Amino acid sequence: MDGVYLSWMISALALGVLLLPLFKPPWFVITIPSFVDFVRRYWIHILIVFMIYNAKDFLDQIDRILMASAGLDMTPWIYAIEGNMVLWVQQSFENQWLTELMTHFYVTGFMFICYVSIFYFAYFDDRWMADRITLSIAWVYILAIPFYLFFNVRVTGDTIPEMETLAYSLTPEIADWFRRIDPFSNAMPSLHIGVPFAVWLCITRFDEDRRWNRYRHLVLAYVLLTAFAIVYLGIHWFLDIIGGMLVAAAAVGLADKTAGRWWNIFDERTINARLVTVLTNPRKAWSIVDNKFKEIFRQYKRPTSKETGVLAVVVLILITSIITWDLTHQSLPAGGVEAPQGVEAVDGWMVTMDNRTNGALLVVHDLSTITPTPINIVQPIMELDSPYAISESLLVMANNTTLMAVNINSPQTITMNIAVDSPDLVLIAKTSSGPAIIILKDGEITGVNLEGQQIVMPTPEIDNIILVKTSGSEIAYVTNDNPTVVYVARIGTPGAIQIEIDAQASPDQDLVLESWGTPVNMSNAVINNLVFNYDYVAATVNVTATNRLVLFDRDSGEQWLASDAKYSVRDPSIGNEILAWSVKDHLNPTNPQQKYLDNEIYFMNLERNITETLTSDELEQWSPHVLENHLVYFEMDEEGVVTIEIHSWEPELKLYSNIIMQFGTLAAIILVFIHVLQRQLEAKTLKNE
Repeated sequence: MDGVYLSWMISALALGVLLLPLFKPPWFVITIPSFVDFVRRYWIHILIVFMIYNAKDFLDQIDRILMASAGLDMTPWIYAIEGNMVLWVQQSFENQWLTELMTHFYVTGFMFICYVSIFYFAYFDDRWMADRITLSIAWVYILAIPFYLFFNVRVTGDTIPEMETLAYSLTPEIADWFRRIDPFSNAMPSLHIGVPFAVWLCITRFDEDRRWNRYRHLVLAYVLLTAFAIVYLGIHWFLDIIGGMLVAAAAVGLADKTAGRWWNIFDERTINARLVTVLTNPRKAWSIVDNKFKEIFRQYKRPTSKETGVLAVVVLILITSIITWDLTHQSLPAGGVEAPQGVEAVDGWMVTMDNRTNGALLVVHDLSTITPTPINIVQPIMELDSPYAISESLLVMANNTTLMAVNINSPQTITMNIAVDSPDLVLIAKTSSGPAIIILKDGEITGVNLEGQQIVMPTPEIDNIILVKTSGSEIAYVTNDNPTVVYVARIGTPGAIQIEIDAQASPDQDLVLESWGTPVNMSNAVINNLVFNYDYVAATVNVTATNRLVLFDRDSGEQWLASDAKYSVRDPSIGNEILAWSVKDHLNPTNPQQKYLDNEIYFMNLERNITETLTSDELEQWSPHVLENHLVYFEMDEEGVVTIEIHSWEPELKLYSNIIMQFGTLAAIILVFIHVLQRQLEAKTLKNE
């Protein structure tokens, strides 16, 4: 558990205990044994709180994947309605001491309300209030789920120009904690308003003798201060506050309707007896359950509007669950690959170096169909480290003696075959006269066309190149003499543009790395990978402690760190306004957690400047390749089996999902019609009576 999180939690719990004398009923005596006893009397209430806490992390992971897969972003609509109202609040009140105070209040206060609101009523044995408060908080979270999954609204600090997420960037530790627990896309509705407002409504509605008046006033004050805090800190919109209030009102109503039936079953005073019956007299227990099911069956055999409404809700949940499952499982494994070692891809094609039992083999897939059977292509005898490249439909392969080019549309026809001497790397570039094959050998680069003729390169005197990439007719390279400088040149044009890559992070982030025993050494920084296109250059820079991802805008000349400077980045890929990479995000080497030991795939929408999480699990994923319609990456499962996953940018529902959803939609229409008709007939009968 992080130090900052532990401090917040202890502060919230301690504050709750210290305020006990202020809010206790006049007749109640606070004793130490009663702290132990209330757990025995209200253990299911406490369990519900922990279930909500654990479910949030799971739902946040689903939310991240849904955003990456479907792009269900409603933020532009919210921004269009509100404009810069929240920006005016932040700029009018911004102050360092206020920022620090509101940040700690934002987290600690919410913990206080969530945990203490249930703790108080349980500890003082107000079961009537404890039952409804607990269910109200649970219903707030349940009602918020559809909004978080399918109505994604980003925090204001990531949306409005000039607005800052003050709370999320207060310190590196706090920033990292927020990045781990918050996908930054679930602003609507605000649970920081929804939960306490539901508590306040519960007390207002159900506290008949007003024994909780003091606490009710405190909760209302908290709601008002929180409304200011979440706007000021650059987190929520004003509409999020309204959404939180509406969800709270609905949750309290549902809690009142469901409390009787729920606590008749799960009341701590009687559930132990039921458990004893199940263990000592299972036949009797089964008889009770069987009779209950028969009763329910009789109800639904002749349903009223109540039962019909329940069936409609069940169908709706089924449809929603199917959509959620499909949208979070969009990636498909590439068939015909046994043990992939490397991959190159362009739009329409993917080429994989596969480690077969009889040697290395290049396997080609048509990404437009993703057929399980790979395309057989003529190729030289390859090794696992043999270089190859693909551009459009041209595939270039080389071993120690031969360089071969093949048009994938004619996979058995050799386009070019020339002798080479163990090239380190082969690339493909474009020239006015056609494709050019770029060869890196012992720090020097040469170029040939498809006829095998030499092409004049813009680097005739350079022999210490350590890294080279191509994009269109341009070539980018890094030399051993200047390991943090990217040279960009155009084939057929002399000279090169120099881009100094600056991987310097904030002093606070460097201090964190130093505390982990991995100090930064900028004097020995070196670019170890790069990708580029006409608009951007992206490079990973090794600063001894970690690999940092730097993004350079070729138009403006600006550059910035595209990923958290503390965590090591690898395998950048750029194209079609998308920058993708793999990273061991959130991994603290001094306290490694299993779920952070693997690489995850992230990508940034360069047009919108928004970063998304594509994978969020405990599987190893690496080497993403950005294509126009797909994102290709490696994945290793728990048993060490490596596969190539193909993620489609355009979400597609599977056939079985479409069939189920079609039937579900028709069933929902029929059920809704019957439900409405029943309600009208029941109202008419009640009026006549």
